Amino acid sequence: MTLPVILFACVHNGGRSLAGKVLTQHYANGALTVRSAGSEPGAGLNPVVVEVLHERGLSTEGEAPRQLTREGVVEADIVVTMGCGEACPYVPGKRIVDWELDDPKGQDLQTVRRIVDEIDVRVRALLLEFGVTGDRPG
Repeated sequence: MTLPVILFACVHNGGRSLAGKVLTQHYANGALTVRSAGSEPGAGLNPVVVEVLHERGLSTEGEAPRQLTREGVVEADIVVTMGCGEACPYVPGKRIVDWELDDPKGQDLQTVRRIVDEIDVRVRALLLEFGVTGDRPG
């Protein structure tokens, strides 16, 4: 049986899409395949987003910005865009959900916590569509 694939996409793949991926992996607990990518991958992860995820007891070990590709979009069952706009590849018939979210780049800790909280709520709602529920981390 092939697991459904969720792809989170943003610009730099070090903030919003990272948070989406890590939160989804936590809640899905292996029930889904979760990927993330960026239209213009940055040099590294957003340290404030990493700090907020770590506060919640979630690991970012092994994570690094990856290039968003048309192939990655084709392989996904659902693509969640988070600010990559026109740079996100369009694939006819592909389910794409756009989450309008503030960019955590250059934001203070409190603002990034709010952004991650918003992603958390949306991730849990999305996972319900797949029949997946989970407890809120830490």
